[in-house]
Amino acid sequence: MKNRRHTPEQITRKLREADRLLAEGKTIAEVAKHLEISEQSFHRWRNQYGGMKANDAKELKALRKENQQLKRIVADQQLENLALKEISRGNF
Repeated sequence: MKNRRHTPEQITRKLREADRLLAEGKTIAEVAKHLEISEQSFHRWRNQYGGMKANDAKELKALRKENQQLKRIVADQQLENLALKEISRGNF
């Protein structure tokens, strides 16, 4: 299978289709093959995006991105504080 990135909307759409196919009696392996994803991806998506709608998934992705940015800002400030402490001690 090709490596490709799916948007949250695509994931929720595929999970809805997977639910439909599973209700028809297909196995998880058959559903994953039909959706052109691996079984691992199916299970991971089910855990992450289980009962979400497309808007919820999009919001979750935006919040995760914002969280990464905030963590990066905090890390940069901590490094800057450490550097300023070293400079104030005269160890440069």
